[in-house]
Amino acid sequence: MELHNNTGHPRRWAILGVLVISLLVVVLDNTILNVALRTLADPAHGLGASQGQLEWAINSYTLVFAGLLFTFGVLGDRVGRKRFLMVGLALFGLASLLSAYSQSPGQLIAARALMGVGGAAIMPVTLSIISNVFDPRERGRAIGVWAGAVGLAVAVGPILGGALLEHFWWGSVFLINVPVVIAGVVLVAVMVPESRDPRPGRVDVLGVLLSVVGLVALSYGIIDGGEHGFDRPLAWGSILVGLAVLAWFVQHERSSDHPSLDVRLFKVPHFAAPVAIVGLVFFAAMGSMFFGSFYLQLVRGYSPLQTGLLFLPFAGAQLIFAPRSAAMVRRYGGRAVATVGLGLTAVSLAAFVFIGASTPIWIVLLVFLIQGAGMANIMPPATESIMSALPREKAGVGSAVSNTVRQVAGALGVAILGSVLSAVYRSDIGDALTGLPAQAHDAANESISGAYAAAAQLGPAAPALISAANDAFVTAMHWAAALSAVIAALGIIVVLRWMPGREETSVAPAAQVAEPELAGTA
Repeated sequence: MELHNNTGHPRRWAILGVLVISLLVVVLDNTILNVALRTLADPAHGLGASQGQLEWAINSYTLVFAGLLFTFGVLGDRVGRKRFLMVGLALFGLASLLSAYSQSPGQLIAARALMGVGGAAIMPVTLSIISNVFDPRERGRAIGVWAGAVGLAVAVGPILGGALLEHFWWGSVFLINVPVVIAGVVLVAVMVPESRDPRPGRVDVLGVLLSVVGLVALSYGIIDGGEHGFDRPLAWGSILVGLAVLAWFVQHERSSDHPSLDVRLFKVPHFAAPVAIVGLVFFAAMGSMFFGSFYLQLVRGYSPLQTGLLFLPFAGAQLIFAPRSAAMVRRYGGRAVATVGLGLTAVSLAAFVFIGASTPIWIVLLVFLIQGAGMANIMPPATESIMSALPREKAGVGSAVSNTVRQVAGALGVAILGSVLSAVYRSDIGDALTGLPAQAHDAANESISGAYAAAAQLGPAAPALISAANDAFVTAMHWAAALSAVIAALGIIVVLRWMPGREETSVAPAAQVAEPELAGTA
């Protein structure tokens, strides 16, 4: 049966290029800011931001982005995906301009929150448009390119940020977004066709509100716990409120005759298993990149630009293998490809358990390469399975669920693995801090960054403190890496138990499974 003559858009590959540009600006900015944090903390060359203010410069974006992803995916299906993408790009560009010229940390935090609104409007509709302009036989390959672009942006962000900071002022890391956004808006207006759900039905107002409140509360609790520890009532209270509201959301969606998300889809293996895989792999991977960055910059002494360059093997593997994953799925089946990808990811994370302060750097680069290759063969088949479980007009729902799970799981991974890192570090360095001045003791006990800052004021005692801090951090990294490897290995169990194999994926699940389940949403 020939599908290409009537289901694929004639300019679909050019449209994919435009969507990748739109996506790159969102993902790049989320990683590019990390290398600017030290500069932003400088009173002379930055804003003199405190540690808490720097954390919220990152987290205000994450909180708004995660909270609105699902809602904006649903609304994009209703009001028009092209329109939503252009509005999101315009908001993102305006917020980037406001961020670049912020005069205080508070202004930067507010501008970053506005960037979160724009980003939440951009990311889900890019995947929705891909599902609508590509026919099912090409969609897997297109999603592979999309996933490869995400991996490339994650690694290129620190390199670009380091290069900009070496030649320009801190605001350049935000200002660089503006010309890209302008080009994106023009290209979207000219090339991307409008699409929407032809039978949107009534708006599920209560469901939309519950999803926003639940995701924001859950994300806030995760972020607060990651910053201050999970022994605070505020963190657990926010997490429990978020989970309770999301449970209410699920119950409401089950009983509604016009749900924004048909939760019965989670009984369908084509949808539920890859959603779980996306959550597990991003929990493990984002946590590992968090401690990997500290390891390279502090323990190994590399600059932000050098650190970004050292992540290139991860980006290169994504760029090479992600677009080819669709062919691998056709040949071996999604279950086999995802199992191998998760196995490679788990092995790479477990390898960090054996990396020390003097491990040859080529070994670290090899580990990043293996991790990139593993993730390149997880995300495309998982995302394709999620998107194929829904009819095209409901693509925004699948995209929103996938991206929401990824964002929340990534934040959870950074928070929990970061807490493990901090707890083991503090336990291990305690004896080495005896006799230090109170201020130096508190700073060194807080984090390895604090230990390096304290050592700068200690004179002859500095080398001993730095050595103890490095040893404590490496030990903590080993524990966090072991936990992240276990989480990735859990994904293998999910794949083998519930992910459809080659025979099952050869039949389009959207036609056979999702349509009856979604009958009430039209």
